[in-house]
Amino acid sequence: MIEINHVTKRFGDKTAVKDLSVVIPDGTITGFIGPNGAGKTTTINMMTGILQPDAGEILLDGHNIVTDPIEAKKSFVLVPDSPDIFLRLTGREYIKFMGRIYDRPIEQIEARMEELAKEFELESSLDEQMNSYSHGMRQKAIVIGALVCDPQIWFLDEPMTGLDPTASYILKEKMREQAAKGKTIFFSTHVLEVAEKLCDKILLIDHGDLKYNGTLEALKEQHPDCSLEEIFIRVTGHE
Repeated sequence: MIEINHVTKRFGDKTAVKDLSVVIPDGTITGFIGPNGAGKTTTINMMTGILQPDAGEILLDGHNIVTDPIEAKKSFVLVPDSPDIFLRLTGREYIKFMGRIYDRPIEQIEARMEELAKEFELESSLDEQMNSYSHGMRQKAIVIGALVCDPQIWFLDEPMTGLDPTASYILKEKMREQAAKGKTIFFSTHVLEVAEKLCDKILLIDHGDLKYNGTLEALKEQHPDCSLEEIFIRVTGHE
């Protein structure tokens, strides 16, 4: 479970996130949507301890990310918006490194890695350095590393970027599988169709304000005869 209680983040005179409060239960896929600069990445960075909030608290499985960061960080894994990390490692080294950080047995890591690399069609490149990978291949390696870690909470920031259609489909199926096991999936996306087909509920943020928290079905009922794009524009006031 993720609990965000009255969280605010400022950068100088700009308030990037304003008094945000939301509870995200286990076993759900929550889509985090909003225009560019709405506060999505800032919020995820606070939830994962990259940034500290100026006010409020964030609890991950009951652990405060600021005051109890080690225990909080044991509960989640982050798939960032850029896959350009650890590029001097091979794909195999990166995935093993991630699994060992989370204290997974090496036999389990290797078996799961081989299985997932085959699914994502990365097995022939596992022993190549990630700096030789395309953007999509790096993204696949990071996703495999996340799955090998098997955390309770998944944070994904624009996870479909750079993935080919097959890999995107596999990732969406993995997200559904994880939610069905009681895991918490929280991901930001600009692709409204993905949110519509995948999410149990959505959070819509604009200029740091939470504009909507609920299911897409309920949101559509509030705006009958409108496309998802039209609803998005109306709710964010960008008409």
